Amino acid sequence: MNFTRWSARFPGTQRRAAARTDHGVSPSKRGEGSVPAARGGRNDPSGPEPAPRGPEDEGHGPTAAGSTSAQILPSPDDLSARDILGRLPAHVALVYGPEHRVAYVNEAYAAAFGARSIGAPAREALPEFEELGLLPLLEQVLRSRKPRTVKSRRAPSGSSYTITCTPVTFPEPENGEAGAPGAGRTPEDGGEAQPGGVMVHLADVTDHAEAAERLRTSERRQREAAVTLQRSLLPQELEEPDDLRVAATYQPGGTEAAVGGDWYDVITLGAGRTALVIGDVMGRGVRAAAVMGQLRTAVRAYARLDLPPHEVLQLLDGLAAEIDASQIATCVYAVHDPNEGRLVYASAGHLPILVRDEDGTVRRADDATGPPLGTGGWLHTSGTIPLSPGATAVLYTDGLVERRSEDIDEGVAALERALSGATGTPQVICDRLMRALGVGADHDDDVAVLVLQHPTRTGPDAELFHNAALELLGGVEAAPRARAFASGVLASWRFPVELCDLGVLAASELVANSLQHGTPPMRLRLRRTDRRLIIEVTDGDDHLPRRRRAEPADEAGRGISIIATIASSWGSRRTPGGGKAVWCEFALPD
Repeated sequence: MNFTRWSARFPGTQRRAAARTDHGVSPSKRGEGSVPAARGGRNDPSGPEPAPRGPEDEGHGPTAAGSTSAQILPSPDDLSARDILGRLPAHVALVYGPEHRVAYVNEAYAAAFGARSIGAPAREALPEFEELGLLPLLEQVLRSRKPRTVKSRRAPSGSSYTITCTPVTFPEPENGEAGAPGAGRTPEDGGEAQPGGVMVHLADVTDHAEAAERLRTSERRQREAAVTLQRSLLPQELEEPDDLRVAATYQPGGTEAAVGGDWYDVITLGAGRTALVIGDVMGRGVRAAAVMGQLRTAVRAYARLDLPPHEVLQLLDGLAAEIDASQIATCVYAVHDPNEGRLVYASAGHLPILVRDEDGTVRRADDATGPPLGTGGWLHTSGTIPLSPGATAVLYTDGLVERRSEDIDEGVAALERALSGATGTPQVICDRLMRALGVGADHDDDVAVLVLQHPTRTGPDAELFHNAALELLGGVEAAPRARAFASGVLASWRFPVELCDLGVLAASELVANSLQHGTPPMRLRLRRTDRRLIIEVTDGDDHLPRRRRAEPADEAGRGISIIATIASSWGSRRTPGGGKAVWCEFALPD
């Protein structure tokens, strides 16, 4: 405490102020507005100041020994501890000895908890200590002789207190009565017995604690709303491709972290092909989740166009800039075609795909094929990575591998090591990777993981998956050869007669459409899975067919309409070589 600043409140201050005012001022110039001269000391109330002020008294210089100003400053040693503690608005109690007997409680304490019997043990006389869990703390402070503080401890009454326990030393009792303040250490502890106790200071912080609780409740509700929004925007159930086994998991950040914009999706494209997506919107909170939802919806719409991966990301890049120019997102869009045995992917600034072969070898896809979404003005490209039967691929967000204490490449390397030994179903692998990378409920970042397997099929299961292809050579004579080929293959696959007839009709219409509007090379491909029959025709022309209404007098233009009528679904896409593929599917009977 700065006693000089507050000296106006203590006796004798006026004398010092008068001495400072009178110094260097002649009596003739002292008017009525001047501060009157201070009188002498206590023994001479009428006399002048006994000693003049020296130069060292001016400013902040040291005070001369024996000077009047040194004599009139109050000393903290002269202040009464009982008076100070008694006037404090906080609750103060003094206890002593191993039983923490009551030595003193101030007026605020007595008003809050009632009067206390001096000399009684705290366990009996201070039940609030036990309610607040202070008795072990008193033992610790008395034993260690070091102060301890606990914050916002709640009493059963509903009040909250910040409690400070400070070790104190009582003077030795003159009468030496047992039980009086004084027994701290015993002779067995070494040395003479020393008085010991604890001063307990309870500051009522109920208002602060309630405000903090209201703030935590508000933040918790906001987080729950954001997490609910995030989860509602993610796929509730993953689509199940015929040729892949897929599982995904999403782990929001811990309670102290705001929800992020991680997402994933699985989209069946038709003709046995599957699109797999994972992305991460930079930033936190509801805004990031909302942007993520818009991007995920756009990905599904663009995927229906069956465009190459880099073209999908090119469209997303422009959309991301339109949604929010301040939001940047990373994304991987990959397409699996069972006929090719590989993943064709495009990466917008995202972490590399990892593929584990059947023998445990882990391969890492090349670096990102373009910058993050929302940067604009860049051309994305596509890359490929093999996905042979028995292989497992992992797509993930940075929350799985990024740590503040290490480089992200070290996290990716740790994921590679974990993946090399991870076996089982995709869901089992998801769980093992999360555990291996230390992702728990208190993780500080959102994590999304998507695992897909291209299973090796043997035995009866392999009998449900077949492929057959025919090169369409020549002119119009290719049509009857295609019908005969389709009829023989479908019969060998033991399909019902009705399904065989529909399949032959669909193959005939697709081949006729390709012969009339396409260019060589042409190929007819038949594929069966455990759930569907797929018929596809490819040619060298990139003009995609469309369904249109044929007039009664038209001799052509009904092929695609027939396909759309008899098949479960149909579609077309451009192929990497510059041509197109037109396909249709038939659901197999149970």
